[in-house]
Amino acid sequence: MSFLFEGLLAVTWKQIVMYAVGVVLIYLAIKKGYEPSLLLPMGFGAILVNLPFSGVLNQNIEGIGEVQGIIEWLYDIGIEASEAMPLLLFIGIGAMIDFGPLLSNPRMFLFGAAAQFGIFFVILVAVMLGFDLKDAASIGIIGAADGPTAILVSQVLKSRYVGPIAVAAYSYMALVPIIQPIAIKAVTTEEERKIRMAYNPANVTRGLRISFPVIVTVIAGFIAPQSVALVGFLMFGNLLRECGVLNSLSEAAQNMLANLITLLLGITISYSMVAEQFVNVETLLIMGLGLLAFVFDTVAGVFFTKFLNLFSKEKMNPMVGAAGISAFPMSSRVIQKLGQEADSQNFLLMHAVGANVSGQIASVLAGGMILNLVPQLIF
Repeated sequence: MSFLFEGLLAVTWKQIVMYAVGVVLIYLAIKKGYEPSLLLPMGFGAILVNLPFSGVLNQNIEGIGEVQGIIEWLYDIGIEASEAMPLLLFIGIGAMIDFGPLLSNPRMFLFGAAAQFGIFFVILVAVMLGFDLKDAASIGIIGAADGPTAILVSQVLKSRYVGPIAVAAYSYMALVPIIQPIAIKAVTTEEERKIRMAYNPANVTRGLRISFPVIVTVIAGFIAPQSVALVGFLMFGNLLRECGVLNSLSEAAQNMLANLITLLLGITISYSMVAEQFVNVETLLIMGLGLLAFVFDTVAGVFFTKFLNLFSKEKMNPMVGAAGISAFPMSSRVIQKLGQEADSQNFLLMHAVGANVSGQIASVLAGGMILNLVPQLIF
């Protein structure tokens, strides 16, 4: 009983805040269905790591010595020491992606590149607000709405804000169906959202599907060597999908591997959500900057499409450019829904999917470029 009272007395207001954060994440996962495989373990983990004298963290026990906590051990092994968890997750993501719509319409590559603008814009804003370059770069990558890339970049750069960055990246990824429609409607007219696009896919041969992940990996290796781990694991997963001789492994990567790593990653990242490091003004600022990066990525994709329309006879729906972020396939579904709200006969899904998978490639390349450039600028 005395230990119970001691624990209750040890609870701080910051820990209570983190309990509330954990409950909100669990609520969004269960009640709203927002990325439950991520937000549920993150929310529960936020509660676990903030319990007084929590056994999931390393601690010294009188008469026993140091006792290792499971979440801290997972974080040390799976994220801090090797970045293994986010990298392994990319194999599963790559196995899920069909690059066919992108390969049949290669101009969609442009949308993936354009929709990374918010990342680099927010890096500049964060530096001007006083963040170190390594922290600013880690904050900017939130805009890609790509949780594993955000975790890996912030961890490799040794950012002081891995926890807030991870929470922001995954939260905004889960909130794509809410945030993107608001941003898109703010910069498009109803007439623009009604623009129809004919879908006449070119034939994509099996040879091209198989060679594509190899070619992308090699090119990425020369352009941004630090992106090889990110791009390589993503493309290896896709090669499993397309090779046609490893179907059981492809299915395992898409389901068992991706689900297991997502579960472990969600609860492991909660180690960086300890109240004393998480509850501060910087966290609120990071959440705001992450939202700004995400919105600017979306808006940049829209405006880039409008710019291309100035020189094109066949007009493209500007909303397709907004799908150039990395949140696959949520963003492409949002574009399809918005298109049909404007015109029930408007089918934009396959165009949006092409831009969306392009954004997946572009986001990991952007992460690799940041990992290449930032250390050189710091040192």
